[in-house]
Amino acid sequence: MKYINAAEILPDALVEELQKYVQAGYIYIPAKDEQHKSWGELSGYRKELEKRNKKIIAEYRQGAAMEELADQFHLTIYAIRKIIYKQ
Repeated sequence: MKYINAAEILPDALVEELQKYVQAGYIYIPAKDEQHKSWGELSGYRKELEKRNKKIIAEYRQGAAMEELADQFHLTIYAIRKIIYKQ
């Protein structure tokens, strides 16, 4: 997360009002609920994992052993099991 100097983006009156509560500190301003993004949504990592998991499931259905999938995808057998049985 990038920090922004409030004085650079906010009106002077608002900065003065904020200084009544916080002096030279950091304030986190959360996004509105309707603008909040789920984990991995911005980076695209969630879609990458979904694509990988679909590939694991497809290969399992075609007869690949869990041990083989674990080696191929660098995951534990436990993780492979979770992916397969979660469907």
